[in-house]
Amino acid sequence: MILEVIVDISTDNVDRCFDYVGEDMPLGSRVAVEFGKKQLIGFVVGKKETSDYGDLKTARYLDAPISSEQLELLSFMRTSYDLRYIDALRLFVPAKLREEKDPEYSRKFLTVDGSRPLEQLVEQVGSRAAKQLDALMYIASTGGQFLSVLTSKFGASAISGLRGKGVVIESLVHERSTPLSGLQKQNKKVTLTDSQASAVRRISNGKGVFLLHGVTGSGKTEVYQTAIEEELKRGKTAIMLVPEISLTPQVLGLFRARFGDSVAILHSGLNASERYDEWKRLKTGEAKIAIGARSAIFAPLENIGIIIIDEEHDASYQSENNPRYDTKSVAQYRAALCGAKLVLGSATPDIESYMRATEGDYQLVELPDRISKYALPEMEIVDMTAEFRGGNRGMFSIALREALQQTLDRGEQAMIFLNRRGFASFIRCSECGYIAKCEDCDISLTYHITEHELKCHYCGKRYHEITKCPNCGSDRIKQGKIGTEKVVEELKKLFPKVRVLRMDRDTTQRKDGYFKILNQFASHEADVLVGTQMIAKGHDFGNVTLVGILEADAALYFSDYRASERTFQLITQVAGRAGRADKKGRVILQTYAPRHYVFRYGKTYDYVGFFKKEINTRLVTKFPPYTKIVRVLISSPDEQDAVNCTRDVYSKIRQLEAERGRFVYLGAARSPITRMNGLVRYQVTMRLTPEQFGACISDIYAAADGVRTKGGSVFVEINPQSMA
Repeated sequence: MILEVIVDISTDNVDRCFDYVGEDMPLGSRVAVEFGKKQLIGFVVGKKETSDYGDLKTARYLDAPISSEQLELLSFMRTSYDLRYIDALRLFVPAKLREEKDPEYSRKFLTVDGSRPLEQLVEQVGSRAAKQLDALMYIASTGGQFLSVLTSKFGASAISGLRGKGVVIESLVHERSTPLSGLQKQNKKVTLTDSQASAVRRISNGKGVFLLHGVTGSGKTEVYQTAIEEELKRGKTAIMLVPEISLTPQVLGLFRARFGDSVAILHSGLNASERYDEWKRLKTGEAKIAIGARSAIFAPLENIGIIIIDEEHDASYQSENNPRYDTKSVAQYRAALCGAKLVLGSATPDIESYMRATEGDYQLVELPDRISKYALPEMEIVDMTAEFRGGNRGMFSIALREALQQTLDRGEQAMIFLNRRGFASFIRCSECGYIAKCEDCDISLTYHITEHELKCHYCGKRYHEITKCPNCGSDRIKQGKIGTEKVVEELKKLFPKVRVLRMDRDTTQRKDGYFKILNQFASHEADVLVGTQMIAKGHDFGNVTLVGILEADAALYFSDYRASERTFQLITQVAGRAGRADKKGRVILQTYAPRHYVFRYGKTYDYVGFFKKEINTRLVTKFPPYTKIVRVLISSPDEQDAVNCTRDVYSKIRQLEAERGRFVYLGAARSPITRMNGLVRYQVTMRLTPEQFGACISDIYAAADGVRTKGGSVFVEINPQSMA
């Protein structure tokens, strides 16, 4: 049998099938192969009877981790996103399956010799060997224990003595890693509201794609769980996606309480052993529900009945790094492949999703009311220009300071949102205007006071704190816009006894960092949680009655057609954290543009009004969803090389436009961030009608693939989340 094998090397030169001989095996099998002089892992993606090549090497079968349905999904992704074979394949298997050695690391496990009475074993050990007896009784009472644990507890000599006397039995055991094993949640019996029950009925009895539009606190999670429960009763499996790893502990806790060990978790925060163990539980059918961030869409489940994407509007569902893909499109294709329902849920749906629901492509299911006795929290908009004119130079308005004091006095909790981490967004010399910038990226460095460092938030490079200007020597160093660290410092000045937690990318870098911070706040070990957009979505804290939103207009004036949409989504999501239980909530939103239409609609949580305004603007300006934005991003360490490659790509696409009809827009220029990670960046950008996109995208991929930079890259993005 001739096997067509993709080898585990991610380069364009080997992005094709190689012929090997081997026994007949399923497509998707993992094999060990010799490639050149190296021993590598490969994956079988095709079979045939003959080969054009002679003297073929042999592929040795290891296992079959990828199903035929997953191979179909992989083929769709390669065509849709111009991915290399192996880059797409790696999404479907855990890292431990990319090496030949046994992925199930086993440890020595000791149990007592069950063929004889315990009294006889005790007699054989002897009364003089006290430590050995203690160890023997411990092993007997626990049913066995790992050798390393016993050695640590009783000493190597005592355990060696037991083994020598033959009173214990050794075996090799794989110890399963259980992520977030400390989660404690109770399964509360909930009676669905009429709206929730109606939503479950429509989803469970229907087919296709559903958009679940429910205000914050309307009980979407309970709808998800009940809909999944219905599918499990039918013998089906389920995938539940959340946008942030920070949301996973809360959702996982709720699902474990309800479904027990049927739940497995998949996301990038797991170590290799945890990810493999969870993947295997799903593969073998031991677990029937996969929960995680976007990578969980590739869970090795069979017979899928429902796929749910919570907070479907979130930008994190679009992968911006290789391999690039749109999770929602992948989910829709996978759901269609296996006849599953796809549920997209959000309080502030993506504009395109809501348009498709209103036009009938998706089925619109609505949850218009909160399940708590209190309605959505009252939102107060504070004009910070008026505060400034009134003499308030601080970051907190008078209203927010007073509300914080009242909240603390009542023993309640508050959340303060600012979508900018660090202490100050830039450092500038007041004498000469020098601004500290990253050596490898064309952006200013952010000051982090806790580490006394300047950091680049694009490449991660760190620099020493600046106390004197390196340009003119002046010590008049001014700090730029505030970040979350500065907010924490200011809170402690205003309220000396306040207990504050901070949640942003800096405080959640360690494993389970999200879980620890959220658990502390839920346990009321802090009065205020300060954070970036990590705190905006999905979190449910019954004692939070105040939400403060700082610089709500910070993203409004970015050169991005989604700026208004993202601002509306963020403020609505953050505001929804207040008043979710039996206490009334309040939101204070600070802005320098209080009359902007985003805040007019946001104040009353009027998503439909905002949608009508925004979709009309998109229609007039010909931006998505009425067009597709395609960007070819060219990067190179050499600027002239980048320019030459950009000209080459632009010339090919101009020719394509001449053949296929005028595009809505076509242009080439430097990228807004011209240098990143030491590479110079240029871009060719176009806007295409849906018809043009379908007809031209494969040719655009070909134009990009036909250009090579010297040490950089050329790749295509579709509706990129950032045009930086």
